[in-house]
Amino acid sequence: MTVPTGPRCLVLRLAGPVQSWGGTSMFNRRDTQTEPTKSGLVGLLAAAQGRRRTDPIEDLLNLTFGVRTDQPGTLLRDYHTVSDYRGRPLPSAAVSAKGTQKPTSPAKHTHVTERYYLQDAVFVAALSAAEEVLTVLVAALRAPAFPLALGRRSCPPTQPLLLTPTTGPAAPTLWDGDVAAVLAAVPWQAGPAHQDRLAATRPRPRTIDLPITVDDPHGDEIRRDIPTTFDPRHRGFTTRRVRQSWTRLSPPWPVDTTADPPTAHDPFALLGW
Repeated sequence: MTVPTGPRCLVLRLAGPVQSWGGTSMFNRRDTQTEPTKSGLVGLLAAAQGRRRTDPIEDLLNLTFGVRTDQPGTLLRDYHTVSDYRGRPLPSAAVSAKGTQKPTSPAKHTHVTERYYLQDAVFVAALSAAEEVLTVLVAALRAPAFPLALGRRSCPPTQPLLLTPTTGPAAPTLWDGDVAAVLAAVPWQAGPAHQDRLAATRPRPRTIDLPITVDDPHGDEIRRDIPTTFDPRHRGFTTRRVRQSWTRLSPPWPVDTTADPPTAHDPFALLGW
């Protein structure tokens, strides 16, 4: 008799000089969300497998997705100007009776655009599905067909991208447990400078508390970041429900167990209540 196995997860470390996880912004202003979107992760996996923009992605949409913010990074605003390399006036938002864009009137040869990025951010993403599905994705991530990106093609990830439970040539590639449990088990992935800043605070933190967001059909927050297709002619998105919470990790530095633990925050203490 086959003993049923529990859920398993593929874990990614999403870090790089810059990353950008677009939401609903378009045209001259492209914002970024504060954490990776499901659309961005599906796009990364599709690129690893060599899928074209017009290829089906329904199987990737069924992955259960969760993300942990290990290092939030800071917001970067990138100033751009855009012009036609042929020297022609830029098109306007208005269209002609034939459905083609009209030229700007008076003629405008340069548009000012803005792009926003997260710089020096680190996230941990956990993806849950059937083991055979995850195994195929692991193989693709280790030898991707197309360059991988953190939201935009100009944002390549740093290594390691794939996190395994242990190291070594025979180490397993998948983590045991559901998405929330795995996000609570993966060691803290913040960079050395970020860890040193926290270690230098006094008193040193006894725990590392990190926010997580997990797919949950009963969650109380709605995200509109599930792509219906990546076909540029028919781009569309639908919604998913998520649950937000916190996970607590042990810090990588020694904890002074002789000091009194911090007292719980009481906002009315100064009033004598």
